[in-house]
Amino acid sequence: MVSVALVHEGLLLAAQRSEPPSMAGKWELPGGKVEQGESDADALARECLEELGATVLVGEKVGPDLPLNPPWVLRTYAGSLTPGSAAPQALEHLALRWLSADELDDVDWLDADWALLPDLRKLLNSPSRPTR
Repeated sequence: MVSVALVHEGLLLAAQRSEPPSMAGKWELPGGKVEQGESDADALARECLEELGATVLVGEKVGPDLPLNPPWVLRTYAGSLTPGSAAPQALEHLALRWLSADELDDVDWLDADWALLPDLRKLLNSPSRPTR
């Protein structure tokens, strides 16, 4: 599993899950499963196009690999919108929010994403954060 910490103009994109029922209403970073033969970056590019209608540039890894239900592990990467990309839309989510570092605690994240908050704050506060 992969997710992207999509940063634009100093804000991080959070997506509210619509399913499954046990996760509906919780917030996450966009992403999904890596298909057979795909790189992590290719999977994130595909997932962002499918889920958000946006094209992204995938950057460096953010935070540690996080264990999910076996055998899954979540890897997160920094990302930015490609020049000329459409604005992200909630095509498969209930809602999207752009959050500042100070607003990261304002949403009810999935457990794995809660664990990334210190790394996401560092990313958002970094002078070299990914931006367009």
